[in-house]
Amino acid sequence: MGEFSKRGIRVVGVSVDPLEVSRTLGEKAGLTFPLLSDPEMKVIRPYDLLHIRGGPKGVNIARPAEFLIDPTGTVRWVNLTDDIRVRARGDEVLRAADRLGLGARP
Repeated sequence: MGEFSKRGIRVVGVSVDPLEVSRTLGEKAGLTFPLLSDPEMKVIRPYDLLHIRGGPKGVNIARPAEFLIDPTGTVRWVNLTDDIRVRARGDEVLRAADRLGLGARP
């Protein structure tokens, strides 16, 4: 997280979980970035992240994804998967940001 902060890249998580569930998850996981709640899927749907019946007991969840969005709001890079265990590592995201000229290099 320190390297993202140094470069001026803000990290934010978004989940379909209700606010209290997101808050508890973030605390238990020791997250140091905001974890936002989107149970009405107002952000998840426009980014095409809805995984219909992909959660426990067939509930709708957000597909795991990482985005780099530039200061104008344009999506410049996406890592998208259907497997909650597969995520881009921080160094991968930072290399993508460097290739795109996003964030200040140290």
